Amino acid sequence: MRNKGLDTQGYIAPEGALGLIPREFRPVVATARDRLLDVFGARLNSAYLYGSIPRGTARVGRSDLDLLLVLREEPTEEDRADARSLDGALDKEFAQIDGSGTLLVSRTRLLSDLETYDLGWFVACLCTRLLGEDLAEFLPRYRPDSLLARETNGDLTLFLTRWRERIADAADTEEARRPLVRFMSRHLVRTGFTLVMPRWNGWTSDLREMAEAFAAYYPERADRMREAAVLGYEPRGDLAVLRSYVDDLGPWLAEEYARVHGVKATRPDQE
Repeated sequence: MRNKGLDTQGYIAPEGALGLIPREFRPVVATARDRLLDVFGARLNSAYLYGSIPRGTARVGRSDLDLLLVLREEPTEEDRADARSLDGALDKEFAQIDGSGTLLVSRTRLLSDLETYDLGWFVACLCTRLLGEDLAEFLPRYRPDSLLARETNGDLTLFLTRWRERIADAADTEEARRPLVRFMSRHLVRTGFTLVMPRWNGWTSDLREMAEAFAAYYPERADRMREAAVLGYEPRGDLAVLRSYVDDLGPWLAEEYARVHGVKATRPDQE
């Protein structure tokens, strides 16, 4: 498993391609592309796909459509409302996807020094261009080092505060908690992986491989991380699982992450 996901020079190889999109999802992507142009028009600088669909691993009825839109100016509330409307329409129209999610960012922020090893790396390595300018041309190549680990996932403590609020606000039903379990499981597994990524010396987006890489260095936490990887793919709305994330696994992981890699640089909206 060592050196997986790296090119011959040891840089993280970009994952995903339009040619890898499974046949069942091509109508979804084609419709999304057309509607992005209709809705955002001249406001749109670039549009990217990420996640399982451009990696070719999407499952019909189980995978979601993940989009990143880079706008010419800072996103407004109108932009966010347009994105939510687009997501809702695509999810309703296409049974192939289990939800659609669109992230918004400005070109200036994405290419800023502050985001070079976070949003910049995300676009350069994990996103597949769908429309517009290819911003990866303005970004460096990336190695799986401690700087990248710190700037991608070194802010787990901030997330834990928000997660506790989301758990408290969620309806007392399995259905309401299931998306929270899916999201939080994936975030914790990815954070656990990037904690060990420099030592593992490679890259993967597969949750189970991430959990196994983590397990090699933290065997005492291996079972919990493997369980989180399973729940990231097949979630169940279990309140006990959510509480264990914010009371045990999450706080331990945040503390260990800060000890090993330091804390992610503060963003303006966090000051």
